Amino acid sequence: MENELNVLGEALQECGTDPVTGFYRDGCCSTGPEDLGSHTVCAVMTTEFLTHQASIGNDLSTPRPEFGFTGLRPGDRWCVVAVRWLQAYHAGAAAPIVLASSHHRALETIPLSVLREHAVDVPPDLSSLS
Repeated sequence: MENELNVLGEALQECGTDPVTGFYRDGCCSTGPEDLGSHTVCAVMTTEFLTHQASIGNDLSTPRPEFGFTGLRPGDRWCVVAVRWLQAYHAGAAAPIVLASSHHRALETIPLSVLREHAVDVPPDLSSLS
């Protein structure tokens, strides 16, 4: 994750560790040449998103113990493939995303304005919310 940037041009933040996410299973939406799918969007799972993904052949809910995968539930954070997230967006089932934890490479597929529409980031200084 060192020197990797998020979609805001800042240091990439952790996405999730329960379950451990990321192409490299390091908790971050880090990417590299091996990540052909571009698992770069840190999404917060919703029932609608999980249902949509299953309907297009990307079942994220069913446990796959042989891969150490427990299956995702609403509320879990997961690094999803940018194209898959965009498909869900066009189908009206986009999951909320964490901008600070979404890799800047996601911008090759999804405009920042679209990502911002679904952002659920909480700023470090909560006084800005009042």
